[in-house]
Amino acid sequence: MKLRRPKPGGEVDRRSVVNPVQARELLTAVTYVGRTRGPMMRAMFAAMYFGGLRPGEAAGLREQDCHLPETGWGLLTLAKTRPENTDSGETHDERGLKHRGAKETRPVPIPPELVTILREHIAAHGVASDGRLFRNTESGKAFSGSTVSKIWKEARAYAFPPDVVASPLAARPYDLRHAAVSLWLNAGVHAPEAAERAGHGVDVMLRVYAKCIDGQREMANRRILEALVG
Repeated sequence: MKLRRPKPGGEVDRRSVVNPVQARELLTAVTYVGRTRGPMMRAMFAAMYFGGLRPGEAAGLREQDCHLPETGWGLLTLAKTRPENTDSGETHDERGLKHRGAKETRPVPIPPELVTILREHIAAHGVASDGRLFRNTESGKAFSGSTVSKIWKEARAYAFPPDVVASPLAARPYDLRHAAVSLWLNAGVHAPEAAERAGHGVDVMLRVYAKCIDGQREMANRRILEALVG
């Protein structure tokens, strides 16, 4: 008899999910890392938290993809992703969005706080020749994964006490995206809308973030009681 090992569920560990206060502390801490790289990465990490972008989507974000009004909500129209790929000889390969056709885009509304951060970033650092917001100013290339991880590790040490640094909380930059989607779901955003913003299928999103959704049992109990009384 052969025993099959259970496949990992892929669920997000809720211990890795930061709250808004912790996220802002991390974004501030990033600016204290290095002379230029940390300050330049702040807006990239902010896009991952406030917009729920994947790291490759943040790396591929261009000025022409951003609608950044002076007041109110903005809009990112994601068209490209630049995941790290060392096999090709390039630090990052430009590709279409994950789970979408080569020419499909994904609209992501962004809150005023991120609009302001992106406007300030463009004003302070400009953009690459192809319009990309986030890049090494010397080479023009996207930041390598090792560089991003190094900056993030140092920022966590600035933002958190030692016991928290040793915990899973925001251990990776990708955890900012997990925090974003978890926040949307806990705020009551309908699953199809949250999935559209995140670039997920609804069923996958609910499975991945099941352990990060708080208060659903109490909410369900309340609604059932209301229906019974009514």
